[in-house]
Amino acid sequence: MVAIPAGRVTLSDRRTQRSWSVAVEPYSISRFPVTQSQYAHVTGQRPSAAHGDRMPVETVSWWDAVRFCNALSRSEGLSPAYRIGADADADGGSIEWIASADGYRLPTEAEWEHACRAETTGPRYGELDEIAWYRGNSDGRMHEVGGKRPNAFGLYDMLGNVWDWCWDVYDAEVYGAYRVLRGGGWFDEHWSCRASVRRRSHPSFRPDDVGFRVVRSVSR
Repeated sequence: MVAIPAGRVTLSDRRTQRSWSVAVEPYSISRFPVTQSQYAHVTGQRPSAAHGDRMPVETVSWWDAVRFCNALSRSEGLSPAYRIGADADADGGSIEWIASADGYRLPTEAEWEHACRAETTGPRYGELDEIAWYRGNSDGRMHEVGGKRPNAFGLYDMLGNVWDWCWDVYDAEVYGAYRVLRGGGWFDEHWSCRASVRRRSHPSFRPDDVGFRVVRSVSR
């Protein structure tokens, strides 16, 4: 986990041509996307389409990711960040984020972009081939985490390799429960691997180019 300072980030949506500014409190975020070995250690499951202990876990839904966060919290004696309702099944149900919990959770998209940019202002925190696996250099496959240069905060694979699930609903009025994805993946063109790009997916879907990383709030 890497400590990220407070800051402010401007989010934008290309579809609606809307921008909005968000203040971000200090937090910590995992240096790498959750790996297959870490996911297996916590859950006993290996759902990924491509296999390798140091590969990012993928083919996981948003619901899989939030349940992993709670399981990881319990394994370390921390308070789970999510209260999942009794109506929940494998892929749905009601959920509440417990802001006072000290356990692991998914980043908000503002936290994700703030961490990705690492106090830079351009579309990326470095030259794309040096920092990310994408369609132009991935040989059509996912790669182990940490194979490219990190950003100034010391975070790897913020762009490329796999998209990251975020906590936020994408646009409830238009897309209902769909959640935000950030970062771009190994099969995406260069224009998708930018700090500001937003994608969406239903929380029950399990795409083979989507993983996640975890966050903890800073205790006050």
